[in-house]
Amino acid sequence: GPSGVGKDSVRDLLIAWKAPLHFAVTATDRPPREGEVDGVHYRFLSPEEFDRLEREGGFIEHAVVYGQRKGVPRSEIEGPLAEGKDVLARVDVQGVATLKRLFPDAVVIFLAPPSLQEAQRRLDARDTETDEEVRLRMEEAEREMAAARDVDYIVVNRTGELEATARRVWEIIERERQAEEGDRERASK
Repeated sequence: GPSGVGKDSVRDLLIAWKAPLHFAVTATDRPPREGEVDGVHYRFLSPEEFDRLEREGGFIEHAVVYGQRKGVPRSEIEGPLAEGKDVLARVDVQGVATLKRLFPDAVVIFLAPPSLQEAQRRLDARDTETDEEVRLRMEEAEREMAAARDVDYIVVNRTGELEATARRVWEIIERERQAEEGDRERASK
């Protein structure tokens, strides 16, 4: 979903609820914002570390997003999947295409704001970006909303209903998990 929609807040609730998932931690070469913790919110890498990991093929996918490099470390996806764990990865719409190509069974949930106006209000209230950065994020939000038609599910994060949104995301994950288990049982008969 677009910036400011609540992706981190939904993830944080799922973590607090002890959802049995591996929460992939994205790497970035930007410095941490106030309150962000390395290894929880992001893996904060120096530009040199990011370059090295990129050269070594250490990312499943990576891109420049709002002038910052971000990437999903291969170890954050492949290791947990090999252990039979479900993985929740927070990626932008560019990353979705890559993940679906590499993991065709991946389920994509797009978190949407109730409106672009509300997305703008949330970004303004967050107060972590300059006016120019907010403008760029809003332009990108329009493109991301248009690209959402290619996802498996769209969940609207309505203002003041974060817990309901997180519950809906969890219900989707559980339904997909049960469907997959049913498919495996039918295949083994």
